[in-house]
Amino acid sequence: MDQPSQRNLTHLPDLSTSAGRVGPVRTRMPIYVDLLPPCNHACPAGENIQEWLRLVKAGDDHAAFIELTRNNPFPAIHGRVCYHPCESACNRIELDGAVSIHSVERYLGDLAIESGWRFEAPPHRSGRRVLIVGSGPSGLSAAYHLAMLGHEVEVHDSSEQPGGMMRYGIPEYRLPRAVLDAEIDRLRDLGVRFVQNHKVEDLLTEQQEGEFDAVFVAIGAHLSKRVDIPTRDAGRIVDAVSFLRGVASGERPVIGRRVAVYGGGNTAMDAARTARRLGAEESIVVYRRTEEHMPAHAIEREEAVREGVQMNWLRTINEVDEGQMRVEIMEIGDDGKPHGTGRFETLEADT
Repeated sequence: MDQPSQRNLTHLPDLSTSAGRVGPVRTRMPIYVDLLPPCNHACPAGENIQEWLRLVKAGDDHAAFIELTRNNPFPAIHGRVCYHPCESACNRIELDGAVSIHSVERYLGDLAIESGWRFEAPPHRSGRRVLIVGSGPSGLSAAYHLAMLGHEVEVHDSSEQPGGMMRYGIPEYRLPRAVLDAEIDRLRDLGVRFVQNHKVEDLLTEQQEGEFDAVFVAIGAHLSKRVDIPTRDAGRIVDAVSFLRGVASGERPVIGRRVAVYGGGNTAMDAARTARRLGAEESIVVYRRTEEHMPAHAIEREEAVREGVQMNWLRTINEVDEGQMRVEIMEIGDDGKPHGTGRFETLEADT
């Protein structure tokens, strides 16, 4: 008998064999295990992907939206900024290609905004009040699920507008603010109250004065990693998070013609691409490892390169002077870590 192809997922095992067993075996039966589908298991939001995809295929988009938002209240946002690990785990890869889950989710999210679909209010109120400190993705998700349980929810945040890093960290070209506002407005329609420009200084006092039964703290991680770089001119050195936040807040940072971004993550890609949009003639990413080790997602790197961002691999900044910087050439050692070679070069960069 010909051996079945390794890519044939429908092949049934031969249960008539008894290799490795002692004594006669008359019957062998498969054991069925209840597991999550690979796409569902890989989803960071825990969505019931296979079910809402089934509803979309059946032509019932509204029912698909309801099913999707049982777990994730922001499909239009998620359909833009998620890196869709669900597609990497999709079974269809073994046959022809992954289902475009990410695109379908964005389609449902945009359709919901265009159609004015809202969340169905819970049938009963619990009479309990919950305070949420922080209006980023964690705080807003908690607000949604608590409101759906019938609790009265109030969100306190120190920023001018809700959204946290979705508003002040993700550039608008990746997440249009109209989309973000539309999805947050659904929470308002659900009864969630937002108190902006209000910094919570004393959590216990805030809870007692507001007569809240519980508090959920979701203040996020807004601090950048600090790198100690010797410099003679620190006037144009700024961390990427502050840079992106300033741009998102409506500021127009003063940058030079040549901008260097130190780092290899997604935030570095966002900063480099934003610098290009602000008019920088050159935007250079300086990273101490190789492209294969870069933590930024491949699609982020590829889009940055298409937009004219230059990549300098195996380089680390040694010193910054006015209009230029001194970088050390690195190499990857046998231990897989970058090591300095003692060789240096100069790059032109004024920001």
